Amino acid sequence: MSRAHVLALPAPAQGHVNPLMDLSHELVKHGIKVTFVNKDSTHKQIMKAQEAKGEENKEQVGNDRVQLVSIPDSLKQDEEANSRPERVVSISEVMPKKLEKLIQDINEESDNEKISCVIADGTIGWALEVAEKMGIQRAVLFWPASASFLALFLSIPKLLHDGIIDGDGRPTKDQIIQLAPEMPAMRTTHFLWTQVSDNLNAQKNFFNFIMRGSKNLESKDWVICNSSIELESPAFAFAPKALPIGPLQGRKSNQINHLAGSFWPEDSTCLNWLDLQPDKSVIYVAFGSLAKFDHTQMQELALGLELSNKPFLWVVRLDINDVENYDFLKGIEDRLFSRGKLVSWAPQQKVLSHPSIACFLSHCGWNSTIEGVINGVPFLCWPYFADQFLNETYICDIWKVGLRLDRNSGIISREEIASKIKQVLLDEGFRGRASQLKEKAVRGVKYDGSSNKNLNNFIDWIKGTK
Repeated sequence: MSRAHVLALPAPAQGHVNPLMDLSHELVKHGIKVTFVNKDSTHKQIMKAQEAKGEENKEQVGNDRVQLVSIPDSLKQDEEANSRPERVVSISEVMPKKLEKLIQDINEESDNEKISCVIADGTIGWALEVAEKMGIQRAVLFWPASASFLALFLSIPKLLHDGIIDGDGRPTKDQIIQLAPEMPAMRTTHFLWTQVSDNLNAQKNFFNFIMRGSKNLESKDWVICNSSIELESPAFAFAPKALPIGPLQGRKSNQINHLAGSFWPEDSTCLNWLDLQPDKSVIYVAFGSLAKFDHTQMQELALGLELSNKPFLWVVRLDINDVENYDFLKGIEDRLFSRGKLVSWAPQQKVLSHPSIACFLSHCGWNSTIEGVINGVPFLCWPYFADQFLNETYICDIWKVGLRLDRNSGIISREEIASKIKQVLLDEGFRGRASQLKEKAVRGVKYDGSSNKNLNNFIDWIKGTK
């Protein structure tokens, strides 16, 4: 008897790999085989992080677990230094044929476990064209971000028609728009394709890539989304083709066990350090896998944490902790060793669920946002890129579980940082609303929750029983 076999293909970024990996492990629990495909450079980075974790993560992959494989992206080492949008567009031009070859090779190996379904990240819809070409009947797009961000992509034709953006995607003016009542407001200069590069030609090419992707989104009857009705009811009403199956991080099996897919080895010593701190006392500071600061802003952040007089756990990636920043940050850590700890990467789910965490100073990526929400943690918002500004609006204006940090002169000052830390910790309303939001967020993934029912129906569809 044939076994359902899913090929999962994320976009090559940590915030895209993690939620699709969460979904993949849910599928495996239901007897579905999953082959998880990254581009070569991403795969090597993940495997290197896995090796650093040693025995701890051995059971995450194996014959009856998620199979991690890779395909060439045809990027030479020096090309990796090119701008991010150029890489994304380049990958979409060279990887489809590699994916075809991988599917062909897998299908030739076994008659009983041929690829029967493709789940592709919503930003790489070309994978569904490959699935159709290979005769795979079941193929679906997975949206790892908010339903509101999906709604923005689906609204591109209307934005063009209404003159909000021109044919190259550039806003005709800097303004605040709202796609529908009760949905979060969006600033036109924060649209994803306007942030990717200062080069107007690169912006235009990336917008055209987004346009092609949005047509794939429009062509599908539905798109599975890592969110829930409880968190984004107006957005799901606006974009009914978005099927909520999340938040996947809110499922108990995914909350504590970090699943294979991290780009960097995690420093678990921070958990022992957290054990020594008082309840609800620690500021957790983490900006995801992409955000970068200049030396001046790094100094202001460090001095703001010092000025707050609160314990803090700060994730400083190795690519940020460069020669210019190293000595300064080492000095800060030495001076504040009793109440400050720096790590290069953290087991974030475990950190945010720790009782000592008081608030989350975050870049507001959707994964980090959800992880903070399902643990009832208030936020301080420091968005950097893409949908993070939209998520900040959710946090501050709609859910009211956090505060913005103001950039008066382009730099967030130490005084602003210390002041907002004090404000969010002294106002019990933030913690109370965060606790209420936590209950709403996990409701959908419980046994009788709407997201859980949708996920079960999706699994039946993959197996061909629906």
